[in-house]
Amino acid sequence: MPITATTRVLGSSPAAAQLIEAVERRTGIRLSVADEAPAEIELLVDPTSSAPEGYTLEIGDRAVVVGADEAGLFYGIQTLLQLLRQDDSGWALLGADVADSPRFARRGVMLDVARHFFGVDDVKKFIDSTSALKFNHLHLHLSDDQGWRVHIDSWPLLTERAAATSANGDPGGFYTKDDYREIVAYAASRHMIVIPEIDLPGHTHAIGVAYPELVEAPVLNDNLIAESARLGQPLPVAGETYLGWGVGHSSVRIHEERTYDFVRDVVRELAEMTPGPYIHIGGDESLGTPQADFDLFAERATAIVVEAGKIPVAWHEMGSAANIAEGTVGQYWGKTTPEGTHAEEAVHFVERGGALIMSAADVTYLDMKYDEDFPLGLTWAAIIDVRTAYEWEPTAVLDVPDTAILGVEAPLWSETTRTLGEVEQLVFPRAAAQAEVAWSPREAPERIWESFRVRVGSLAPLWKAEGVDFHPADEIPWSAR
Repeated sequence: MPITATTRVLGSSPAAAQLIEAVERRTGIRLSVADEAPAEIELLVDPTSSAPEGYTLEIGDRAVVVGADEAGLFYGIQTLLQLLRQDDSGWALLGADVADSPRFARRGVMLDVARHFFGVDDVKKFIDSTSALKFNHLHLHLSDDQGWRVHIDSWPLLTERAAATSANGDPGGFYTKDDYREIVAYAASRHMIVIPEIDLPGHTHAIGVAYPELVEAPVLNDNLIAESARLGQPLPVAGETYLGWGVGHSSVRIHEERTYDFVRDVVRELAEMTPGPYIHIGGDESLGTPQADFDLFAERATAIVVEAGKIPVAWHEMGSAANIAEGTVGQYWGKTTPEGTHAEEAVHFVERGGALIMSAADVTYLDMKYDEDFPLGLTWAAIIDVRTAYEWEPTAVLDVPDTAILGVEAPLWSETTRTLGEVEQLVFPRAAAQAEVAWSPREAPERIWESFRVRVGSLAPLWKAEGVDFHPADEIPWSAR
């Protein structure tokens, strides 16, 4: 179906304007708006047409996209844009007859803005490029040892004293409450729910820079000392900004009531700004915290989130606590073959009436290197090429019912990424692999590597038009037009 300056779009949804703008960015052609049917492209919402977030798409002499809801229509348009091609005769939409809906309701990406800070415009661009792959949750890692990234009125020193720097001494920053609300609203316009994370009780050195009375002295484990020496990074010092990226040395004071006043205030203010149902309270790598203390904190912190009217989310370690709040969602970051107590901890969330998000580090972590020589990323979990990112099954990792798996989240930790362009090189194309794992049925005919690698290769012109700095991995036959 040809796309020309006379092509018209019919539809009252906000998705119509998003389609017109996207086509213009890609082709330079400005589609016009039709006042009545028929039109060359018609956009409709019909709740009876598909499952939630689903859509149908027919492209012949004209194109018709029908969403089961506004999200489904938005996703149908993303598929439409993927079928836009240029040849010697001009621009056209490839013929198609699609009925599509997601396998998992939760399809997420995480952006670590604590190790390195990314401003509002960068986060918006990240939302654009990931929502186009039908991701519907954005997890923002807002605090860590290196910095605190969102303003809290009741604890103002967090952003006054603990936000100025990033890992390696790079510039820091933070979001005002208006900034945060702007990100949340922008994500909602792309059908993404924002999940804010304040990492507790570990990964909390920055809190101690602002409020020393809340945090224990650093616990310097052997691995931290060795890694800091290998990387030429400083060791953490109580009350001083931490410029390295070692983990496991920090903890809030678990037996001080003022700590829970702090947690309660932070959760309350985040909840007031966050219309989505979740608050993530971290829980990972508290290596210097006694197990009994960690479990006590997990129980109290998850209860505080529930009191604030939100569903707690925590990294799988918090599953060690017998009485975490009922319904708490666990995020499993262990490997596809679980190690140590990881599986047992994760399963406990299900036993407590919660569910699981699968972020298996050796396949989903977007900050791992593509190969040993790739200039960005780390290797502690695995070296993850695109095929490895694609060929895994979320329900095959843990011994829980398939219904206990909410979906998949692909995290991007930012130790080695100083710019959004560097983030994008690690995220794309592997985020497309995670998007298909989360969206498509396990047994779908085209849900195989040989099909995926060709289809993701066809996204190159679209990503280039949108200014996405993707990595042109050798595994993929990249299309030129």
